[in-house]
Amino acid sequence: MEITEAQYRLIEDCLPTPRGNVSLSNLQVLNAILYVAEQGCKWRGLPKRFGNWHTIYTRMNRWSKSGVLDRVFAKLQQAQIVRVRIEAVALDSTIVKVHPDGTGALKKTAPRRSAGPEADGPPRFIWLPRMLERP
Repeated sequence: MEITEAQYRLIEDCLPTPRGNVSLSNLQVLNAILYVAEQGCKWRGLPKRFGNWHTIYTRMNRWSKSGVLDRVFAKLQQAQIVRVRIEAVALDSTIVKVHPDGTGALKKTAPRRSAGPEADGPPRFIWLPRMLERP
């Protein structure tokens, strides 16, 4: 789904004015965000017609942090242009990658150069248990 120029005029007061030398209009960015939300694709999977994916993601991230995206989606729903509601995000083990150290690989057991206490220097802390009462 893409928003037309007429529909954009209804919500453009929610969006900030572009700053600096901007290559993408707010309408193009908003259409790209709606494409990702509708298709469920990755940002890198955006079609070239929307522009540079990183530029779009950066602006979307800035809008999200400043609350602009919430206002835009509320206005889009109020004007009955789109119906979007995000309730929860679920992560499971099929999409969360494990760090290589956590995969259960065997550890290297060969002694390293700094394995000796003289190479490490003085200890960083000393544990001194203290007895509270004498038996």
